[in-house]
Amino acid sequence: MNKNELKSIAEGLIETFNIAGQESIELYAKGLKIEIKADNSPVSNGDLRCNELITKKILELTPNIPIVSEETVDLKIKNKNKIFWLIDPIDGTKEYIAGKNEYTLNAALIIDKVPSIGLVGAPKKRQLFYSYGLGESYIIENDKKVKNNCAKKTPKDEVIALSSTSHPSEEIMNILKKHNVTSVVKMSSSYKFCAIANGEFDIYAAKERAHEWDYAAGHAVAEHAGAIIKTLDGKSYDYGKENYKNHSILMRRARNLND
Repeated sequence: MNKNELKSIAEGLIETFNIAGQESIELYAKGLKIEIKADNSPVSNGDLRCNELITKKILELTPNIPIVSEETVDLKIKNKNKIFWLIDPIDGTKEYIAGKNEYTLNAALIIDKVPSIGLVGAPKKRQLFYSYGLGESYIIENDKKVKNNCAKKTPKDEVIALSSTSHPSEEIMNILKKHNVTSVVKMSSSYKFCAIANGEFDIYAAKERAHEWDYAAGHAVAEHAGAIIKTLDGKSYDYGKENYKNHSILMRRARNLND
C-alpha cells in the first residue's frame, strides 16, 4: 500500500473511534457488565461493544485483510499472516472498570512485521492519536489536529521515564539509569506510547510482557512521530509472531533525551 492508501484507511477510522470512545463512556455511566476470561483477566460489555464497532468499520474499509482482536483471537492457532490488523478494543480494562482515564482504544495495520497504521483513542482525555507513516503522526484534541514530533516538553535538565508498574525491576532501573533518568512515572495502557510521541515523557523500558495488540497501535503513533523503538538488546521491534507475544522494549523520544 502507498501512503495515500494508508492515509485514507487511517482517516476512515477516526469517526468510528470517536463513536466507540463515547459509547465506552456511556456504558460505564450505566454500569458495566463484567466477566472474567479464561486467563483470569476481566472483560466488560464496553470492551465488546468497542470491538464490534471497530471491527465492523475495518471490514468495510479493508474487507480482504484478516483481523486479530484480543477479544476474539484463538491463541491455539498460530499466526501466519504477513498483513493483518491487530485490535485491542480497550487496553487498560482494569482502569476502565475503575473509572480512570488512561484506558485506550487501539487498532494497528501490520504489513511485513511493521505497524504501518496506528490509531489510539483516549476517550476520557478527549484525545485521538493516529498515524500512517514516518512524519505522519497526529493528535486530534478539541477538534484541532496537531502533528506529533516527539519534541521535548519536559524540563531540559530532567529525563522522565514511564513505567507500567509503581516499582520497576532492578534490571529496568539499571537501564533507565544509563539514560540519566531523573524520575519514573507509572502510566497504564498504550497511552505511554502517545505520551512519548507528543514529547510529554522521554523513555519507556520493559521486559517481555503482554501481547502484540497491546503495543502495535501505540508503536506506530510513536515511531511515526520520531521515537526510537527497539528491544532491550537493541534489535529491531517486529510483529507477526506465531504466538503474538511481545518482545522486551526500549522506547526513546530521541537519541539525546535532553534535546
